[in-house]
Amino acid sequence: MANILSVSDIQLPYEINQSTIMEFAREMFGSSFRDIDRLLKVFVNGQIEKRHFACDLDWFRKQHSFKEKNDKYIEQAVRYGSEAIQACLHNTAFLNRKINEEEIDAIILISSTGLATPTIDARIMNILPFGSHTKRIPVWGLGCAGGAAGLSRAFDYCKAYPQANVLVLSIEFCSLTFQKDDLSKSNLIGSSIFADGVACALVSGEESSLLKESRLEAFPEIQAVQSTLLKESLDVMGWDVKNEGLFVIFSKDIPSLIEQWLKPNVDEFLETAGYSLRDINHFIAHPGGKKVIEAYEEALGFSEEKTKLSLEVLKEHGNMSSATILYVLKRFMEGNAEKGDTGLAAALGPGFSSELLLMRWK
Repeated sequence: MANILSVSDIQLPYEINQSTIMEFAREMFGSSFRDIDRLLKVFVNGQIEKRHFACDLDWFRKQHSFKEKNDKYIEQAVRYGSEAIQACLHNTAFLNRKINEEEIDAIILISSTGLATPTIDARIMNILPFGSHTKRIPVWGLGCAGGAAGLSRAFDYCKAYPQANVLVLSIEFCSLTFQKDDLSKSNLIGSSIFADGVACALVSGEESSLLKESRLEAFPEIQAVQSTLLKESLDVMGWDVKNEGLFVIFSKDIPSLIEQWLKPNVDEFLETAGYSLRDINHFIAHPGGKKVIEAYEEALGFSEEKTKLSLEVLKEHGNMSSATILYVLKRFMEGNAEKGDTGLAAALGPGFSSELLLMRWK
């Protein structure tokens, strides 16, 4: 098994109210859509109250080349990724002592909003004192499913190496993909929900010496994982890569896909592990949007209480792509989960795909 001992999330410097962003969208798109007032209702209906960004709104009023955006991505990713790692390893709410970088065996880097080779993890290893033999596992392109997938791959790694300690580092600057001149409704909708987020989780194997350093009465153990791809669904979400950069693909059919496809997927996963939906105490969901949360409730028969923490993260941060589920997980670990409680973590991403994890607090 694999155990989640600590999670950190970063509060990026520019906290902007949703109403302010809505007026920014009116400024950017108002002259291009006759029904702009109707379209802007998505900013209100999504129940997002504020979001956090690495740059202020004035930066987005100007035209930037793909290179400028990507350079900004690399700069911010190294800075805030390093902060997230240190916050995770030094988290006194979860750990009895500071964990040293040299005690980490592998870093799984998750990101989909910028490009870098050498990858961001290598750049961070030149700043923080990781051992030179630390394994680097950069994963790109999983979008909103990436955070859950990173935890799943850490689980796989710890099954193979039960003494190992793995960091899952998720870095997303969705705002840096904003296309000022893209007049599609997908771009407008994307600007109403996506935000920036950076988070990190420490996952340790069953024989790790760090298990004794947990100061929690109970922490989540990952017991099983499942990745699923819905074939012939490449156009549901992702990037359209053009000369100007990354253009968002965001289908309006996502909530209906969840309702039709997710429950059989979840039922199969839980049954294989010897559980059912009735056994699940906690639902750690990636909140892709308000309609996505409602689709989870409808498909899985969960009450609003089960999705409460996911909705709180959505209200306070928006959709930070892969990092979002780690923000949700941190709240569960700070909460009142007890020994023996079970949790289902779920996230959906490009492909169209899902990542599921079964957890048990021990």
